[in-house]
Amino acid sequence: MAKAKNTQKFISDITLWGIHAGKTGDASQLFLNNKLAGLGWEKIGDLSKVPPTREAFKEEVLKAYPEKPSAVPNNAGQLFRFIYEMKIGDWMIFPDKLTRNIHIGQVSSDYTYNPKKSVSYPHQRHVEWKKNYFSRTQFSQGALHEIGSAMSFFQVKNYADEFKSALSGEKIITTPIIADEALATVSEDTEETTKDFILKTLAQDLKGFALEDFIKHLLECMGYHVRFTRKNEPAIDLIAHRDHLGLEPPIIKVQVKSGEGTISHGDVSALNGNLGDQEFGLFIALGSYSNDARKFEISKPNFRLIDGEELVNLILEHYEKFDSKHKGIIPLKRMYVPEPFNQ
Repeated sequence: MAKAKNTQKFISDITLWGIHAGKTGDASQLFLNNKLAGLGWEKIGDLSKVPPTREAFKEEVLKAYPEKPSAVPNNAGQLFRFIYEMKIGDWMIFPDKLTRNIHIGQVSSDYTYNPKKSVSYPHQRHVEWKKNYFSRTQFSQGALHEIGSAMSFFQVKNYADEFKSALSGEKIITTPIIADEALATVSEDTEETTKDFILKTLAQDLKGFALEDFIKHLLECMGYHVRFTRKNEPAIDLIAHRDHLGLEPPIIKVQVKSGEGTISHGDVSALNGNLGDQEFGLFIALGSYSNDARKFEISKPNFRLIDGEELVNLILEHYEKFDSKHKGIIPLKRMYVPEPFNQ
């Protein structure tokens, strides 16, 4: 009984790390067959020769990858933790993307550098992987989400108890699926990432006429007939209507702004000044609107303001109707994510 208690205390005190690799299977064979774990960044040499400070590691990473300065702190931090913060005796979790099994092993050596050109993971540690692996279905969605980190190397903290239970041979106590809050997190994170990608693509790649052409196609997918205006029609970029010839009301006059700044009351009132009887105004911008502009919209029943967030929602709603050209501008892939249960 005392031995069992000592084992449980040992398990509860351990530090857990997670490591990722590619989907090809090369990493699985390298890691599991050779009892090791490794990180890439092949352009960087032997890091044991670099002073053991984060600043020195940042300089080394920047020297090797000058084209990615924004990624330097993150990448340098991962390498520094792998070499200096992880200790012999710590445990490592390796979610194998090829087999979709989860392997757990104990770190058994300090950092070593393997300079062979055939090795994709030259920065290595020896790891005694347990012979038995674990199925992903044994763990909660939150635990799987944590070890699905976007980083190559990270510490496992939030759901560490589930993996420690697996190590000790105890029954893994997980959150019931119906109450697993991580399901909502997965869905929300995926949705937010997609929306950020769309808005960033529009802002960076479509300026002026290019964005007008994109909006024209979106409106056509929504069931409107749309044409560009003549150059002598100020404050109006597009005219949309339901009938083929544009002779029947309502006629919608559209202005498109590709900047990400705040649209003022003056901007929207200029469009309104070009509206005739039974005509509607539609202002579409990637940015936001001032309070005065929003108040102006409320006072005009024939006037609508569409900001970047609402524009992205319209794109997602009608994306399947886009032609190949416009899908190529914003390439999206259909996928399924878990939907949280309603309580």
